[in-house]
Amino acid sequence: MPTPFDVPPSMLISRLARYLKDNVDAVEPPEWAPYVKTGVHAERAPQNPDWWYVRCASLLRKIYIMGPIGVERLRSEYGGRKRRGVRPEHARKGSGAIVRKALQQLEKAGLVTTIRGKGRIVTPEGRSLLDTLSAEIKKELEKVNPALSKY
Repeated sequence: MPTPFDVPPSMLISRLARYLKDNVDAVEPPEWAPYVKTGVHAERAPQNPDWWYVRCASLLRKIYIMGPIGVERLRSEYGGRKRRGVRPEHARKGSGAIVRKALQQLEKAGLVTTIRGKGRIVTPEGRSLLDTLSAEIKKELEKVNPALSKY
């Protein structure tokens, strides 16, 4: 069965974000989501109105691939370069509040669970969801390009 390792991340994340928005009631953007930056390195808030669902989907995929993983490592994953005018740029971590709140919502939805002292991992329900979406994407890609069926 295809897994998230076998499909392009952008396709999986967009499909998963759409699924989270339409089918999972526990995942909803907080009231401050339209106004917040995603980290100290960002200059403005995200332009996509559904960015919260995209971030939750991306977090779920990262936990599947890298888990168990904690909030600090995830903050580093979503960080970027801080522009400092004429001085050299430096790396900064992403927002911890966004990561924490999204993880709490994914836990409430039953897609992620915590291992004390190690971090978050994907539950069997979350793994099944990601595998199912990956299988659908893989079938669509094989219809477009039949040569992919041997991989």
